[in-house]
Amino acid sequence: MNVVYRFRIYPNKIQQELFAKTFGCVRFVYNRMLAEKKECYEKTGKNLKVTPAKYKAEFPWLKEVDSLALCNAQRHLQIAYKNFFRDPSFGFPRFKSKKNPVKSYTTNSVNGNILLKEGKLKLPKTGWIRIRQHRKIREDACLKGASVCLEADGRYYVSLLYFCEEKPVETRNIRQAVGLDFSMKELYVDSNGKHAGYPHYFRNSEEKLAKAQRKLSHCRKESNRYKKTAEKSGADPYTYRSPEKRLST
Repeated sequence: MNVVYRFRIYPNKIQQELFAKTFGCVRFVYNRMLAEKKECYEKTGKNLKVTPAKYKAEFPWLKEVDSLALCNAQRHLQIAYKNFFRDPSFGFPRFKSKKNPVKSYTTNSVNGNILLKEGKLKLPKTGWIRIRQHRKIREDACLKGASVCLEADGRYYVSLLYFCEEKPVETRNIRQAVGLDFSMKELYVDSNGKHAGYPHYFRNSEEKLAKAQRKLSHCRKESNRYKKTAEKSGADPYTYRSPEKRLST
């Protein structure tokens, strides 16, 4: 089964600039392929097959970013087309907007290009990035890919995709079963006919609490007796106000 771990990352200025280039290149390749595929489909009625490598000769700046991120843009476009032809309710693939405050790209783990070690994350082209790892990862997990995301508030996050083998669930023989039914007058009634009543903690201690509050109202504020009585009744000795003062205000 696949498991996703999401952590916050703290890239430096150089890494942030590289992320911005990657976001832009992924959006450019996606929109470029979509425009060409749409034009070909309107003219010939056939689906055009294009790859990101086709644009690197015409646009050399595409070589500065992770090539796997561009390949994933192609894969996402293919999935969008398959969903549209399988079920038109998904809608025709739309162009990615530059004004979208949330930006992201996805890359794959190949030959150890993505590593998580000692509070740092290694990504292709960007190198080691400081990460806030608040969860432990299973030892038998195999890293498959990573998705870098820039939220609208300017925070960077990474979602790491792992493959984990499902552990077999132990089955136990049921020796005895008990059924519980809710009761309006009591807490529940089980299948054996036993009744469980409500504990009524407040009602049982209501008189004791009222007595302690009356005693507290006659104490002098901030005195030792006042603080001791306040602690017994559960009130805050520094914010408690007597009933007489409440009525006067």
